[in-house]
Amino acid sequence: MSDRKRLTLKDIARALGISVSTASRALNSYPGISEATIKMVKEFAEKHNYVPNTMAVNFRKNKTMTIGMVVPELVHYFFSSVISGAIKEAKKHNYSILVSQSDELVKNEIIACRTMLSSSVDGLLISISNETNSVDHILEFTDEGRPVVQFDKVSDLLASPKVIVDDFQGAYTAVAHLIGQGYQKIAHINGLLHVKNSAERLRGYKKALDDHGISADPHWVVHCKVISEQEGFDFAAQLCSLPNPPDAVFCITDLVAMGAMKFFKQEKIQVPSQMGLVGFSNWDMSSFVSPSLSSVDQHAFQIGEKSAQLLIASIKSNEVGIDEIHEIKTRLVFRESSDKRQELF
Repeated sequence: MSDRKRLTLKDIARALGISVSTASRALNSYPGISEATIKMVKEFAEKHNYVPNTMAVNFRKNKTMTIGMVVPELVHYFFSSVISGAIKEAKKHNYSILVSQSDELVKNEIIACRTMLSSSVDGLLISISNETNSVDHILEFTDEGRPVVQFDKVSDLLASPKVIVDDFQGAYTAVAHLIGQGYQKIAHINGLLHVKNSAERLRGYKKALDDHGISADPHWVVHCKVISEQEGFDFAAQLCSLPNPPDAVFCITDLVAMGAMKFFKQEKIQVPSQMGLVGFSNWDMSSFVSPSLSSVDQHAFQIGEKSAQLLIASIKSNEVGIDEIHEIKTRLVFRESSDKRQELF
C-alpha cells in the first residue's frame, strides 16, 4: 500500500476483507464487535498510520470539535497558563482550541471573535480586553446557539458562566500580610476602575486598611492603563517622590511589581527593609528574581481547565446563556520581598 496515499476506512476494510461499517465500529470498540476483530483492525490502522477524517465525522454531527479562545495577551504568563489548562481539558474530550489575542484593544477583540464565528467554532472562551464596554460582538455567538464562557476579566452585560478568582479576598490578604509585617504606609498600583478585577482588588486593598485602622493617602493609589512593567517603574518613581511616600506597594500584577522593583534597585531603596512589595499572579519568575517576589496565586492553569470544562459541558447539553459564577480562591505566596526581617540588597 502506498505511503503517499492517505489510508481510508475503505482501504482498511478491503485489505482485511471486512465491511467498511465493521472497520469503523472496530476502530471505535463498539459492543458486538469481537475482540479479535478490534485488535486486528487497530493493529492494521496503527501499522499503516491511519488518521481518521474527523472533518467528515464532525460534519455529520454538525460539530467542528473546535473551541475559540480570545485572550488579551498570549505571552503573558497568567494567560499562557490559562491556555495550557484549557488545552489539557479540551484534549480529554477530543476538542482543539483556536487561540487569538486582542492586545487589550476592543477592535482586535471584535475581529478575533468574528473570525472564530466564521470558522464555526462550537463555543467561545474569552477574557475581555480593558477597553471592552459592549458585548454585542460576543452576543453574536449566543444568538447562534453557541455557548460562551468568560474567565478572569468578565462583563456582567453577558449572561454566561464566569470563571474568576476571588480578587477582593486576594487583595485583602496581601495588604493584611504587609500590615502584619510592620508596614504602615501601603500604596496600591491598580488597573482601570471599570475593569471588574481591578475594582475588586482596590476594594480589598481599602477594606484591609480600614479593618486595621490605617488611613490611606489618596495619592498612594494610582492606575495603570495597559498593566505593564514600565508603568510599574514609572508609578514607583511617582510614589517615592511624594512628600509622604509609602513604605510598601501592592501591585495589580507581578509584571507591574517587577517594574517597581527595578526602580527600587536603581534608586538603592532596600527591599524589603525600606520598601515592601507584593504582586498578584504568582508568575514562575517571581521565585527567581532577587529578592523573590511575594505574590497572590491566581491558579491560572485551574482557571483554564474549569473554563474549558464548563464550555464543553454547555456544548454537549446545548445550553446557552446560563449565568453563573465559579470562583476560585487565591493563595498568598510569602517570599522575600515582603519579609521585613531581611535586608537583601
